[in-house]
Amino acid sequence: MTSEPSRAGAPSVLVFDEARISYRTRADELNVVPGFSLSIGRGEAVGLVGESGSGKSTLAFAAMGYLGHAGRLVSGRILFEGEDMAGLSAGELRALRGLRMAMVYQDPMSSLNPVMKAGAQLMEVPMRRLGLGRDEARERALAMLAEVEFADPASILERYPHQLSGGQQQRVVIAMALMSEPALLILDEPTTGLDVTVEAAVLDLIGALRHCHDSAILFISHNLGTVARVSDRIAVLYAGELVEEAPAGELFEAPRHPYTRALFNCLPGLARHAAIEGDPPSPGARPEGCAFAPRCAFAKPGPCTSEPIALRASGERRVRCVRLPELAPWTLPVPAATTARAEPPTDRILDVSKLTKAYRVGSPLFGLGEGSRRVQALDGVSLWAGRGETLAIVGESGSGKSTLAGIVAGLELGAEGVVRLNGVPVQHLKVEHRPEALRRGVQIVFQNPDGTLNPSHRVGYALARALRRLAGVERRRLPAEVARLLDLVRLPRAYAARKPRQLSGGEKQRVAIARALAGAPDLLIADEPVSALDLSVQAAIVNLLSELQEARGMTLLFISHDLALVRYLADRVAVMYRGRVMEFGPADEVFSPPFHPYTLTLLSSVTARAEGQSEGAGEGPEGATLAVGCPFHHRCPYKLGSICRDETPPSREAGAEHRIACHIPLGELAAIGASSEEHGEENRDAP
Repeated sequence: MTSEPSRAGAPSVLVFDEARISYRTRADELNVVPGFSLSIGRGEAVGLVGESGSGKSTLAFAAMGYLGHAGRLVSGRILFEGEDMAGLSAGELRALRGLRMAMVYQDPMSSLNPVMKAGAQLMEVPMRRLGLGRDEARERALAMLAEVEFADPASILERYPHQLSGGQQQRVVIAMALMSEPALLILDEPTTGLDVTVEAAVLDLIGALRHCHDSAILFISHNLGTVARVSDRIAVLYAGELVEEAPAGELFEAPRHPYTRALFNCLPGLARHAAIEGDPPSPGARPEGCAFAPRCAFAKPGPCTSEPIALRASGERRVRCVRLPELAPWTLPVPAATTARAEPPTDRILDVSKLTKAYRVGSPLFGLGEGSRRVQALDGVSLWAGRGETLAIVGESGSGKSTLAGIVAGLELGAEGVVRLNGVPVQHLKVEHRPEALRRGVQIVFQNPDGTLNPSHRVGYALARALRRLAGVERRRLPAEVARLLDLVRLPRAYAARKPRQLSGGEKQRVAIARALAGAPDLLIADEPVSALDLSVQAAIVNLLSELQEARGMTLLFISHDLALVRYLADRVAVMYRGRVMEFGPADEVFSPPFHPYTLTLLSSVTARAEGQSEGAGEGPEGATLAVGCPFHHRCPYKLGSICRDETPPSREAGAEHRIACHIPLGELAAIGASSEEHGEENRDAP
């Protein structure tokens, strides 16, 4: 056994002992994990990070004993609570799943039945697995929904999955996984679709569960900040091999393996073009020696390329690198300098003024008729973006971001107000009724690529169709243009022959982005476009979008939960809550005092620890927007009293083109923001 638990004396819940995993194909058997060893003890959380296709999800499915008909454990062992998984029957494995072990996937709709209410699906777990009665199961479901920060659990029980936002769907799935208090909880990118405040609450819940019930956690994510927050140890995976393992604090203070260092260099806000050059090797073309050598800046012919590299252990850290003693200590790259615009652009490609949109939800039949309630998705939204700019829209799930994007794209219609694209009012025109130039010039990339890629069509066909319809490319030029698009999003050209099921989640999202770029749009609406991508590909896509803006003057409407990425990428930022714009202005001003209290809550949630979550807690942006008053008053720690509840806040000019909708005087907001920043610096400097 090469892997030992990090906590002395802690019994191992999950053990990979030199596990070698392969998949059978028509042509050959592909080895995707050449030999992996790792242990997770009771009450311990281990983070697993690496690029798309590195084998993270394969290991998760192997731990659950579910590799499908094509996958198999070739050699080595996988032990769960001391029992060899290879010796268990199919029935014994089914009994374990959902009871002693549970898994939360990246896409919540892969776990939710669209024709069953959330309550029925939640209650099914304790009724079938634990033998509870209906009433007791309902009480447990309500309690678990409350734990995952739903303000009104009873109403969630009565909703169908399509009546929930993406973040709400994921919280329901997490609640389902926790219903039986499993000994092992595997989370495969569980917070990808969650906003920062809900993510903080979910991570706190995961931490509370493992401490209260001694559960073991395998946490898979490409978000290094999230992994650091939830994990005791972090394992870095590359091409199916463990290249570095260390306690979380040690790894973040001093990453040692060149691949780990390269991942850290991809973090938003660091040097531009920090994406790792090249691509991971395919399972059938693994190089001799170190798998990372072809992309490594420190590799030398011979030592790095001639024979397999062994893990070197030093204390609680293990590193797979022969040049480790020669490498200088890692230092944080100098942040890229930003070039300020000489003056604001006068050409507004997007101009939204006093836009409103309302829905009716919650009725027993299709959200209509008696028993439904009116939800004001957008309430007087005003914002704009100049040609070549990036306008970022941030806010929690349910704040109206995607509704706004849908109206701009022509997928929905606005009620009142105006939306102008290149000066043309389009708020009452769906995409099929818009002029051809506007249809071609506005494209959208959604958060979930599975919902936009036809599973029966190959990648090349999807891209070629977009090139023909959006850019009028002649048939003879299609192969070359398809190859160009694949190059742009850093996918091998051979992927043109693949179908979506043969791609990882990150690879599918890159195909969706490539398809949106086929027509060279003037306005690209990106609704969480890189949330499913690993850091290296995320950096490449962000750099690509920036290059396209510089070369063509393309405008980007960027919706994201990643505030670090927004801060790095955006020219302007709109902070939305319950359908209203709480703060809008240039990015450098929005991210500096004075802050709107809601903006401050979002920023605080990024770095807050479990013992300091009060600012991010409370009822999220669910339910109808109030006709008067500040919609954030019920969560605001700085509210002034009845004026915040009863009167619509004024839009205060906090700087050039920077406005804040708040009753609190700007001087007081500046003092609150400065105090918060000082407190944050003290926390970061503390040992």
